[in-house]
Amino acid sequence: MGNAIDTNGKPYNRTLLVVLLLVGSFCTVLNQTILSTAFPTLMKAFDVSTSTVQWLTTGFLLVNGIMIPISAWLINTISSKWLYIGAMSIFLAGTILCWTALNFPMLLIGRLVQAVGVGVSMPLLQTMMLTIFPANKRGTAMGLAGIVIGLAPAIGPTLSGWVIDNWTWRDLFGMIIPIVAVVLIASFWVMRSVLETKREPLDVWSVILSTIGFGSMLYGFSSVGDDGWGSTIVLTTLIIGVIFVALFIWRQLVMDDPFLNFRVYKSKEFTVSAILSSVVMMAMVGVEMVIPLYLQMVKGMSAFHSGLTLLAGALMMGVMSPITGRAFDRFGAKRLALMGMFLLTVGTIPFAWITKDSATIYIVILYAVRMFGIAMVMMPATTAGMNALPMNMISHGTAVNNTQRQVASSVGTAIMVSVLTNVTKNGMPAKHVLTTNPLSYADRAINATLAGYHAAFWIAIGFSVVALIVAMFLKGSRNHSTHLADEDAQQGGAA
Repeated sequence: MGNAIDTNGKPYNRTLLVVLLLVGSFCTVLNQTILSTAFPTLMKAFDVSTSTVQWLTTGFLLVNGIMIPISAWLINTISSKWLYIGAMSIFLAGTILCWTALNFPMLLIGRLVQAVGVGVSMPLLQTMMLTIFPANKRGTAMGLAGIVIGLAPAIGPTLSGWVIDNWTWRDLFGMIIPIVAVVLIASFWVMRSVLETKREPLDVWSVILSTIGFGSMLYGFSSVGDDGWGSTIVLTTLIIGVIFVALFIWRQLVMDDPFLNFRVYKSKEFTVSAILSSVVMMAMVGVEMVIPLYLQMVKGMSAFHSGLTLLAGALMMGVMSPITGRAFDRFGAKRLALMGMFLLTVGTIPFAWITKDSATIYIVILYAVRMFGIAMVMMPATTAGMNALPMNMISHGTAVNNTQRQVASSVGTAIMVSVLTNVTKNGMPAKHVLTTNPLSYADRAINATLAGYHAAFWIAIGFSVVALIVAMFLKGSRNHSTHLADEDAQQGGAA
């Protein structure tokens, strides 16, 4: 991993550049989930309701989701050095705004500004890692990226619980500021332009259609948990979202130089890998949301301890990502994906029978097995899909894949939370039982709650089985398309 050549023909240190990319991106991606266990504290601090405070995450994910499709155009148009510096500067400005927030609107604006930086830095990380390594080393490269994309959001809730218990909510942002500041200063020397760019006019209609479409769709799915599928707001925003996304896709297909190139789906390998990683995302994010609820509501754990229960699984993801990346370079995606999906399914099935007395260590082990399986699938499947694309389509492939995953995460969470809520509500005993037989009421209420969790986990099992079937359609070999291999051979020579 020594010296390589940038787009200006100058040598640079690839190891330092990768370290800088990973550290900076880790800080940005960590922010997706860092507030999840801090909500009660923030509700007290700013005197706001649960549905209001939820906007700190919902709004963040919305802006993040809107920015990802735009990232392909930015990556192709702006020098990667200045785009990274710009994204990290925006993120730093948002973090400082959150750290110094005097009221809730100021904190929310800070979160939305942060999300703009994250929406650009995450696709940029993946595109750069895929470009600066030859095809036969891409598994290792994406395994390193997987540490950031998988581990950072997974340790967010645990880290946030620990910081809230020991310091204040402001420290969640304060601790990130010096790290990002150092990364930003170092970027002026270490970061290089490694991606080819060309002058492409910004298609304003594409931006408008994609912003309304994906924004509305993500908002609709994120509202299902509170409002239910029958709500006017949910149905309206989902219908508007689908219409505008369809218009956006149609516009991209008729443009000579599309803003986001959906022709990546012409590659069967890319399409299979994108579907696989999206379904895995649905299985992962939904369960990540439901388990802490079960631990807190049924087992009476604190936010910090419920976060701690998930930590072993998060660390498993971080440790395994680089290992599975190297394994991909040796064995290809299919074997890894099938084994990973088998572990994910086996690790999810026992959750359908958990009780209020289930041992915490049992939950820890099962969750760790699930995350082990996910680590074997997520980055290898993504890398296999990207390897099937020519170099000039990689930024589009990354943006399409990330957008699809973001929507899939929202869909998975919406389905699981709504099933959990509806089954629990339908099983609850009538209110008059509370006065006539309080013990029976308490017993039936806990059974109804558990039935809700069981139903939600059956949905997760369904996602896992679907993903296992999709994994069978991956190609068995470590294939790289011919035109890609040619370009990589040239690039390998340059590196």
